[in-house]
Amino acid sequence: MATGYVWFLVLGSVSLCNLMKTLLPTISSFLSKMVQKDAEQESEMRTEIQEMKKEQASISMMDEFARYARLERKINKMTDKLKTHVKSRTAQQAKMKWVVNIVFYILQAALMISLIWKYYPDPVTVVPSKWIAPVERLVAFPTGVAGGVGITCWLVVCNKVVTLGLHAIR
Repeated sequence: MATGYVWFLVLGSVSLCNLMKTLLPTISSFLSKMVQKDAEQESEMRTEIQEMKKEQASISMMDEFARYARLERKINKMTDKLKTHVKSRTAQQAKMKWVVNIVFYILQAALMISLIWKYYPDPVTVVPSKWIAPVERLVAFPTGVAGGVGITCWLVVCNKVVTLGLHAIR
């Protein structure tokens, strides 16, 4: 039988992974903000557009049509530039979210595979065979010990329990 702390190690690992999974959007947005310093430039553009609109509102369209039209074209040009800037930033944020998710799932898979690899031959715990009689071989996989709970079954059970617990808390 595996050492007595394996069940706790697996439960802790699964809990930590599920907690991190709920924090992924926050982590990816934080990393995006650290990587992108464009928000300041966007706010300057918005301020400039608002100032031009105020100036345009103070101009009489009938009396100074040329100046009004020039200002209108400037506003439209700046607005288009702002839209492309925002679109670019949004695309970068989506990429960052994708990369963070991929890295997380790779690390999670590596952790689970390493736990399975290390504790493959030993049952996490042994219970009376009659408790798990109909599915004893499935529960004991990969150990093959009668009444044993294998690491893969324990991972699945812990993952489901922790997921349900976190959903109940939210």
